[in-house]
Amino acid sequence: MGAKKILNVNEISSTKEKAIALDIIETGLEAANPYSSVLNTLTALSKEIESFKKIVVIGFGKASYKMALACEKILGEKIFDGAIIVPKGSIKFPELKKIRILEGTHPVPTEINVNSAKTLLEISKGLTSEDLVICLISGGGSALFTYPAEGITLEDKQEMTRLLLAAGSTIQEINCIRKHISGVKGGQLARHVYPANLISLILSDVVGDDLSSIASGPTSPDPYTFKDVYILFEKYHLIDKVPKNIMKRVRDGLEGKVQDTPKPGDRIFERVKNIIVANNIGALKAMEEKAKSYGLNTMILTSYLEGEAREVGRVIASIAKQIVNQRGPIHPPCAIFFGGETTVTLKGNGRGGRNQEIALAVAIAIKGLPNTVFASIGSDGIDGNSDAAGAIVDGQTIEDALQKNLSPIKYLENNDSNTFLKQVNSLIYTGPTGTNVNDLSILLVY
Repeated sequence: MGAKKILNVNEISSTKEKAIALDIIETGLEAANPYSSVLNTLTALSKEIESFKKIVVIGFGKASYKMALACEKILGEKIFDGAIIVPKGSIKFPELKKIRILEGTHPVPTEINVNSAKTLLEISKGLTSEDLVICLISGGGSALFTYPAEGITLEDKQEMTRLLLAAGSTIQEINCIRKHISGVKGGQLARHVYPANLISLILSDVVGDDLSSIASGPTSPDPYTFKDVYILFEKYHLIDKVPKNIMKRVRDGLEGKVQDTPKPGDRIFERVKNIIVANNIGALKAMEEKAKSYGLNTMILTSYLEGEAREVGRVIASIAKQIVNQRGPIHPPCAIFFGGETTVTLKGNGRGGRNQEIALAVAIAIKGLPNTVFASIGSDGIDGNSDAAGAIVDGQTIEDALQKNLSPIKYLENNDSNTFLKQVNSLIYTGPTGTNVNDLSILLVY
């Protein structure tokens, strides 16, 4: 096991139960380690990889650097060429020898991103069926690997996104349109690489692991068409508002003048292997095994956790009450696990994030409940607009706050969970973890 990720573990392990919960979360973070995940996957694929004439490594995302390190560890001099795109300023002391490090801005792409993406396309073109491209994909990849379709500018894409968000469109609808104004998303990177073979190693930051959604699916088939895009424009009354370059591309697509994104069944995907090397459910399963080693009864309730953070917190608290008062649905001592990604509707102007807001909501609802601990973190180590990864609370947290004349409801209503939890020594700090498999939560009842 690598170095501990939770930096302040000693300061916040005030009880045996909290120490156990934090140790279990450490196990989940280690299971999502991009370096070891890629190392294990490539080791298993070693015989298959040996047969290729040239191996090119490309990648994009917050975890692509550690993934690239694993590639160099396993493949070494077999790598013919390679480059990855990481967030600007995120790598201070690079250790890569064969794979170049390029930068991009995140979350808003700029021309730097486009230039970096162009380099990735250049080194992965002109290959044959005897060659292999290994593509490393992780959270943040959609913004970092930005390459607008011909005739479309970055400003066009930014204005399109603004219009869609203002119209209240869903992330799935935004992705549908995003793929059709890109030169690489929606399976188009796979088309670019063909006839070379392609293995994508993917660190999933999408609830449910939909391959076509992770980084907008550059190596996965796209089931949507230009007609779907046009229907969405009609649905949101955007026909007369869409940037003219984008409208022209969509009309050209409808008329068959522009090639659509590659669909399921396209022959290019016969040479593509998409492998999820780490994800939320994998981290939760590792946490469950660790909990069993402590003699706890366990249950993974869901890895699809979504909804308003504070409401989700109340639901989790109700489960805790059921266990304490009626010894079910699982008998204590027990650990219940939740994974996914909730949302926070901002009504105040405080500091915090979805994991801290869930924790505060749970703390309020379990006030005075004995032998109960709840912890939740963002696996990337960054929760909302704060420097904390998440928080850990128990039945005593609110009691401690009241002794300090703190009003938990007031802080919750102001979306100021960070300020509140800091004053009761409940924040979890990891710093950037170099991975992202959504959020990891544990409810512990003794």
